[in-house]
Amino acid sequence: MNFELVAEMLFTVLGGLTIFLLGMNNMSNGMQAVAGDSLRNLINTVTNNRFRALAVGFIVTAFIQSSSITTVMVVGFVNAGVMTLTQSIGVILGADIGTTITGWILVLNVGKYGLPVLGIAGIFYLFSSSERVRNISLMIMGMGMVFFGLELMKNGFKPIREVPEFLALFSKFSPENGGNLVVCALAGALVTAVIQSSSASVGIAMSMAATGLINFETSVALVLGMNVGTTITAFLASLGSLTNAKRAAYAHILIKIIGVIWVLPLFPLFVKVIPIITGSNPNTVLIENGVVSYPCIIKGIAIAHSLFNVANVAIFIPFTRAFSGILIKLIPDKSTEKANRLTRLDFRMLDSPMLIIEQSRREILHMGERITDMFTILRKCYSSENPNDEEIKLLFQKEDELDIMQKEIATFLVDTIYSQLSHYQTSESQSLLRIADEYESISDSITTIMKLHLKLKDADIQLTDTKKKEIIRVHDQVETYFNMINNSIQRRQPLEMSQVYAEGSSITHNFKDLRGRHLHRISETRMDPLLSVSYINMLSNYRSIREFIQNVAEAIADCR
Repeated sequence: MNFELVAEMLFTVLGGLTIFLLGMNNMSNGMQAVAGDSLRNLINTVTNNRFRALAVGFIVTAFIQSSSITTVMVVGFVNAGVMTLTQSIGVILGADIGTTITGWILVLNVGKYGLPVLGIAGIFYLFSSSERVRNISLMIMGMGMVFFGLELMKNGFKPIREVPEFLALFSKFSPENGGNLVVCALAGALVTAVIQSSSASVGIAMSMAATGLINFETSVALVLGMNVGTTITAFLASLGSLTNAKRAAYAHILIKIIGVIWVLPLFPLFVKVIPIITGSNPNTVLIENGVVSYPCIIKGIAIAHSLFNVANVAIFIPFTRAFSGILIKLIPDKSTEKANRLTRLDFRMLDSPMLIIEQSRREILHMGERITDMFTILRKCYSSENPNDEEIKLLFQKEDELDIMQKEIATFLVDTIYSQLSHYQTSESQSLLRIADEYESISDSITTIMKLHLKLKDADIQLTDTKKKEIIRVHDQVETYFNMINNSIQRRQPLEMSQVYAEGSSITHNFKDLRGRHLHRISETRMDPLLSVSYINMLSNYRSIREFIQNVAEAIADCR
């Protein structure tokens, strides 16, 4: 065996594979930066409509060029309670079709243009001051690296035909019978599980087929197994997750395994359909100037990859709800299971900035729900002479929870801000960080007001009817102000700051008016000092809440 030739081949293939994977990563990052907000909004449209979920999975995967990232997103969303199991199955099925786009990109015979594309895009990336141009350049650089890496792999595999030992080894993988067919599929699954990229493993299969190292039938058998191997990423992401997230990962695995199981007995018929679709035999050999090539085989592999996934999705899509029910029965909920954190922020999402931001926004909305509950409990205490002790405990519990949630969100977002984000994404992360801090401050002020109220109760002092009405009026005005701003976050529709400032000024004016009346009353009538101080402090805390709410509105406006 010519070891020098083998070493050269090995390093060329390994280098090509590394450049290919780096290209996929850059292309994905560039696409997420350019279209991240659109993809985020698209993910939010997922409903129980299986066809909409299918479309979302397809579009997101086609854009970010990685079904692995999409399925990890799905597992994370299911774990966070953002997406149901049925919705996740629809998105996963869409991702299975979306991942075939990479194969069609590789069908384009542009390998020789990969390096020029990489070089030209690299110049724009290095010297452009426009963030959008840099992100688009990063995406095109990634595409150039994918083409160049594939070309290197193809060139690296060519010398193998001069090494008889390798030819003898690969001849054993020919799927001439059922046993060899299963071995090919298992080999494809193993390769993909190791490199955790079905796009890269399909690229390897295409490179080997393009040099004649393996025939069309062998490459298709390998690709079938690669479809199973790609599920390892979602499985790893589900480790340590809640039961529903595990179900989503297992759904992906079962869909692929069942798909391969039904195709294997029909494999001879399956590969015969491809020449009918392409109009040419994928194993066709072309010899020009003594150079042997297989011009139709890469296209044939891409068609086989797409046909398998489309047919598999067509079989499963009518039964997504039934399949979801089966998974729930097979993997029952654990009675002792509960999250070890208050938020469901998933640190497995750190490779996807658009989803980090979306998860954080949803957790801030959960903080808003708790603050709304605290406002409601405090309002009841004003209206009742004997407040419910359980509800008072609940208010303090929610304040503790908000402290923890704010710290968890801050930890999550601080890691994100130092990642490679676009200017807008960085601005939005900082805005969310500020909102979480302001919401925690609002909860502190509500708790302080409750403590003042309880202090009066313990001293057997009650607010006069006039003061109670005044406090309730301020409370309702501040709560309405909060709901207005919080709803704008939920609707993703920032309010006009002129409206925000007008509402805030109205509350401030009301506060000053009530404080003036109070000072006038105590100059005319003797009042218990504790009652006087507590009343003023209550008003001051409501004024602080108003300022915190206005800060939230400004944070939202700053990232527009």
